[in-house]
Amino acid sequence: MRKSKTNNGFTLNVISGTYVVMMGWHLPENQCDGLLGFSIHRQSPTENEAFFLKGMKVFPETDPGFPPGSMYETSAHPIQGFQWSDYSAKPGLSYTYTITALKGTPANLQPFSSVSVEITTESPENGNQDIYFNRGIAASQEYVRRFGDLRPEEVPNNKAFEWLSRGLFEALETYINSCIPGTDELYIAAYEFYYDKVLQLIKDAIDRGVVVKFVYDARKDSPKLKNREAMVNFGLDNYAFKFERTSPKSYISHNKFIVKVTNGIAKSVWTGGTNFSEGGIYGHSNVAHVVEDEATAQKFKQYWDALIEKPEKSSTLKQRVTDISPLPTGTLTNGTHTIFSPRKVIDALHWYADLAKNATEGLFMTFAFGMNDVFKEVYENGQAPFRVALLDKLTRGFKDPNDKIAEENKMQMLRNKKENVFAVGNFVRTHKIDGWLKEKLTNLNFHVRYVHNKFMLIDPLSDTPIVVAGSANFSSASTLKNDENMVVVKGNTRVADIYLGEFMRLHTHHAFRESLAWRKPNDPPRPLSTGDWWEDYYGDTPRAIRRKFFARI
Repeated sequence: MRKSKTNNGFTLNVISGTYVVMMGWHLPENQCDGLLGFSIHRQSPTENEAFFLKGMKVFPETDPGFPPGSMYETSAHPIQGFQWSDYSAKPGLSYTYTITALKGTPANLQPFSSVSVEITTESPENGNQDIYFNRGIAASQEYVRRFGDLRPEEVPNNKAFEWLSRGLFEALETYINSCIPGTDELYIAAYEFYYDKVLQLIKDAIDRGVVVKFVYDARKDSPKLKNREAMVNFGLDNYAFKFERTSPKSYISHNKFIVKVTNGIAKSVWTGGTNFSEGGIYGHSNVAHVVEDEATAQKFKQYWDALIEKPEKSSTLKQRVTDISPLPTGTLTNGTHTIFSPRKVIDALHWYADLAKNATEGLFMTFAFGMNDVFKEVYENGQAPFRVALLDKLTRGFKDPNDKIAEENKMQMLRNKKENVFAVGNFVRTHKIDGWLKEKLTNLNFHVRYVHNKFMLIDPLSDTPIVVAGSANFSSASTLKNDENMVVVKGNTRVADIYLGEFMRLHTHHAFRESLAWRKPNDPPRPLSTGDWWEDYYGDTPRAIRRKFFARI
């Protein structure tokens, strides 16, 4: 849901997802003299609560001297920026957010102008598309506040895993357990298929009499050996409806989807980028996307059928996959479209790039394994004035150090463009920076430690946003070689709002942590300013671009 309101030139635009509420605001430049920042007040009649959101920066003059990791109400230590997010919202609740511009002095802050918006957060199960993002940021201040330096498995009663899941595993559990014997069947395609809790859910469903058929990767030793070991451990190694993808040996069966068939008709599909593994569900950032649409589910079922046929030539499979999901032609229509791999030609990757390049307001993309050259060109010459990227690593792996340096230089040139804002996965490694607590990773993931998502948002705040999401990494291999799936959703503002809020949650988290690499532990703190901090948010600057985008002015 998105709502906007203006009061005497002070504009507030609020976008709510399920667990994230984003706020962007605009105060006319001629009203900014003496501006010390903005307080953010949240009220919820359902929860019987009213309080100011908190930040971590303080005015030196009024610093209460709290211990590291402390938070401070924005009524006393305001936000010096024009965009903020509330990550403590709950699904399906109404909230009123009031932003107040504050002037005066740090010891005597005076309200100058206010604007309020009432909004309701989304419920994951509303509509015909359900979206579940895991926490994806175990290396975070909130994790340290809640669980200290304990690894997730060391926290009693699975509380850390519950917090990290953020409803994703619970939704998967509900999806599988809702199947009725004799009525529902499940068709699963998996890459990593060895998490004991997921396998137990499947085994229990089979034992109840639900027909479950699955195909999983068995080409490379990883994850083939783990997948096969899991089959043995759960007594599924001789299961009649177990299929292995074993050829071509050099490629991977990278899908992570489940089709639910009811009375012989495909009704819904669970898809997204989340592997059926402990690291996928609780470790690096991931999303599960449930589409409750017969036409879409039927496409996935046709694709699943093609995967288990084991044609003699890979070109035969590629032709069938292309026939099942031809690329849309002409102007993309509203609705949900499917694109599967492997394909005979690279056209799908260039089709994604064309969508991205033709964004007119904003482009948001995730990259788990570096940025493909076609998207470097998008971030070099795209139309959108605000182009954002979230990367697990700045570059992919290179054997030759010179190649790595050349790639880093290319990426830095892109980062220098005022339209582009990049963030790369990182975490706080010391207690010695501005009162931030030291963080550490869960070690649930090794190859991709932070950002495993694979999605793209095109003009997400427009009336016709486009969301592209699934298992593919926007790469040549994901198009030509691997088993992959993507859904393309156009015109669904609810879906776009959820994805955008989660993207910015992750991007903001990692952007700050990456910035610490350029600071030394003994650098002086960066407190709130009493000067004209707001000037950089006006004119032809990156911050001005961001202000205009989120305030929708």
